[in-house]
Amino acid sequence: MVKRITESSNISKKKNHHQRNTRKALLIGVIFLFIAVILAGGGYITYLYYTLPDPSNIGETMINQSTKIYDRTGEVLLYEIHGEEKRTVIALSDIPQHMQKATLAIEDAEFYQHPAFNWRSLVRAVFINLKEGRFAQGGSTITQQVVKNVYLTPEKTIQRKIKEILLALKLEEHYTKDQILEMYLNQIPYGSNAYGIEAAAQTFFNKSARDLTLGESAILAALPQAPSYYSPYGNNQKELFDRQKLVLKRMLDLGFITQEEYDAALAEKIKFAYRIEKINAPHFVMFIKQYLENKYGADYVENAGLKVITTLDWDLQQIAEKTVYEGAKRNEELYKGKNAALVAQDPKTGQILAMVGSRDYFDTDVDGNFNVITGHRQPGSSFKPFAYLTGFEKGLTPETVVFDLKTEFNPNCPATADGNKDRYGLDCYHPQNFDLNFRGPVDLRHALAQSINVPAVKVLYLAGIKDTIATAQTMGITTLTDINRYGLSLVLGGGDVKPLDFAEAYSVFAQDGVKHQQAAILKVEDAKGTVLEEYEDVSEQVIDPQYIRLVNSILSDKEARIGLFSPGNQLEIPGYEVAAKTGTTQDYRDAWTVGYTPSLVTVVWAGNNDFSPMQKGGGSILAAVPIWHNFMIEALKKYQPESFPQPAPTNPNKPVLRGEYIVNLKIGDTLYPQIHNILFWVDKNDILGPSPLNFNDPQANNWEFPITQWIQNNLPNPQQYNIAIPYNYAEIPVATPQQNLSVELINPQNGDYITGGFVYVVLNIQAANQIKSLQVYFNDNLVREDVAGNGIYQFQFLPSQIEDQNQLKVSICDVINSCVEKSVVVFKQQP
Repeated sequence: MVKRITESSNISKKKNHHQRNTRKALLIGVIFLFIAVILAGGGYITYLYYTLPDPSNIGETMINQSTKIYDRTGEVLLYEIHGEEKRTVIALSDIPQHMQKATLAIEDAEFYQHPAFNWRSLVRAVFINLKEGRFAQGGSTITQQVVKNVYLTPEKTIQRKIKEILLALKLEEHYTKDQILEMYLNQIPYGSNAYGIEAAAQTFFNKSARDLTLGESAILAALPQAPSYYSPYGNNQKELFDRQKLVLKRMLDLGFITQEEYDAALAEKIKFAYRIEKINAPHFVMFIKQYLENKYGADYVENAGLKVITTLDWDLQQIAEKTVYEGAKRNEELYKGKNAALVAQDPKTGQILAMVGSRDYFDTDVDGNFNVITGHRQPGSSFKPFAYLTGFEKGLTPETVVFDLKTEFNPNCPATADGNKDRYGLDCYHPQNFDLNFRGPVDLRHALAQSINVPAVKVLYLAGIKDTIATAQTMGITTLTDINRYGLSLVLGGGDVKPLDFAEAYSVFAQDGVKHQQAAILKVEDAKGTVLEEYEDVSEQVIDPQYIRLVNSILSDKEARIGLFSPGNQLEIPGYEVAAKTGTTQDYRDAWTVGYTPSLVTVVWAGNNDFSPMQKGGGSILAAVPIWHNFMIEALKKYQPESFPQPAPTNPNKPVLRGEYIVNLKIGDTLYPQIHNILFWVDKNDILGPSPLNFNDPQANNWEFPITQWIQNNLPNPQQYNIAIPYNYAEIPVATPQQNLSVELINPQNGDYITGGFVYVVLNIQAANQIKSLQVYFNDNLVREDVAGNGIYQFQFLPSQIEDQNQLKVSICDVINSCVEKSVVVFKQQP
């Protein structure tokens, strides 16, 4: 036993000795590896230090080349970002102390203390970049920025950062801190082609740098981080003043200014100088410029001599600018609507062809610099097609019947609620139609074509708010991100959208459900001719063509549109099949027209940039449609006529989806006619599934209440409808719909005489399907046009002229286009 223990102990000692040797060898290897890495890194850095350019002649290196932006042909120069070099070099002594300190406060507060680079900023940048998983922050000092702008490319790599630090160290060997700050302030881009502080002061304030106030200095110091984004002439002036406040606060915290100076600077009224520059398609050019700066960096864009070929069609752009200007001037005179905007897109490629962001870019009275096309506005009824499209995907059809009656859509409010609040303070919602009239039963084709509001809200409820927003986002809408913010008013324009997004989304309608990624640039080349980026068509089938075609068949249906638009209206372009949708927001704050062919999509907005309302009448039909029409009638001359593909016939399994609002339930040989809201017949979560045949849906009772009143007030023998049946509804078969249609002329009879001048007409109408139109002619003159239901229909009229012998003709058509006519001959009563 003792011998075995001794042998075991010896084995253990040998193992421990071996492990110690292994760890020792590993440690030595790690140390040698660490030393090798340090030596190699040191050697590499030493090599870079002696091979990098000598910054002692940096002044001779600061040569800039302008970036040129062209139309799609590459022949029309739209804008030269650095066409005339706006740089006047001035001495540091001519730059006010508060301008110098404002720059130091926001860019490099420890500039005069650190040796060319700030190790704390570098460490902070490293941690931020690791956290973000990308180069989110560079940690560059002013010295580093000077050498980076002159010698290095805009790439964000570790190697470039090392070069930047080494060059900065070299620069500070040759120049003092004051000289480097002077270089920086004469070199840095401030936007609007202003390079250096003197050019910036002249451009933005029309004064020399030596005369800048503290508030103005803080504004200029705020610009270099993102010159296009913070431009005083762009969409983000609020953000610019927020950054000015940040500059001033840092100056105060660093002891560069006193509290009194800080307060005075905040109270200072900043007035920018507006200079008219030679610039074509200005809103589009600024849109392109901001894109380039976001991708390549502002300084690189303004110095690298890029050649940018855009998608802009200069011919269409000139037509757009003319029609927008003339239309907005007309709207201002008639409706107090000072501004308008237009964007046109090729739906087959996604390429933006024309962009006009206001009636005049240089007109400060209408906030002309602001680009409405990229701004947020409420779309009114022009959002409705997305809800209808989603409903069609779920099983609704253009023939589906809903009731256009005053309806309370908050299930917690009584069906009879009148105000915006009920007596318990609940938010009630019962929208009106644009003409303040209600039509009773109406199919979805006519409801969308005539932009009737109540049916649209019901469609959104059936389609689902979440799913409708998902549809819109799939097609190109980018703004509806917080789904919980939106209710049923969304379908009437209750959520902000960008006109630019609308051009993309409606292009999906124009292209049979295919989405082509929106594009504004065809090619970008650098000064050496190297292609930096080039257009490629990125397309995807995002919506089933059948449902797109259903919407297109409605929006291009000139007959269905009658009621909102008269025949020959300005949504029609002779020789072209055009689909269109209009929209007007509350108090006439926004007027929209979106119209398209398979080749061209055009979005027009009209209104005021400050959201003040136009005068009554300044809706889409009068304020936006004429601008759209005047553009399209000229623009479409460049395109061959095309037709939209037709949808396949629908074969729904429920009477209400076929256009029948009277449904006969059958027990034995007895029919029980039922007239109910659509939620009685369809489950909104499964429209094609079994009929609920109850009022369990939260909206059902409020939707049902006005129908019972409508039956009492509009149908003969109302007691015959909705008789309580003592059986389970689910067990009752639905009678097969009849396809017949008839009208009986009860009065006048054939051969009757007209007495007293008036003609009293009584009809008995029997129809299996909903009546689409009723027309009455007297001697071929239309004297009555209406939509009627089953049963007795009566009215009287006074003819303008009565002949000895007269013809009275009645014509009725239903929603499946079955039509009947009846006529009688009546005589003039002789004295």
